[in-house]
Amino acid sequence: MDELLPAIEVETSATPQFSVIWMHGLGADGADFESVVPELGLNGCPGVRFIFPHAPHMPVTCNGGYVMRAWYDIISLDSTNRTVDEAGIIRSRQAIRRLIAREQQRGVPCPRIFWPVFRKAGRLPTRPR
Repeated sequence: MDELLPAIEVETSATPQFSVIWMHGLGADGADFESVVPELGLNGCPGVRFIFPHAPHMPVTCNGGYVMRAWYDIISLDSTNRTVDEAGIIRSRQAIRRLIAREQQRGVPCPRIFWPVFRKAGRLPTRPR
């Protein structure tokens, strides 16, 4: 899976100087936070490109195997069962790193790329090496 995740993009100017890769929570999609952009009041600020990627559809074990958008499988909500979908976490980490690399190719340096996250997606280590 070397392709970019499908995503919604919103730019506050024609030449963004910053990028925000905003990840959604379990079962949602990139549109979940798109409506936040106008509420941020960024008029007169340097341009920002907001990227709202869509997690892939996959069965989520803790939800009875129901297929939904998820960054990785959540195997159990039991605090005594710490089984982790390591392969899914790695896949999502790689996908986010590809988005970061594309932003760098578009001229946005890494210190100007941010990724606010919602819940468990925040646990994905995304710092490029």
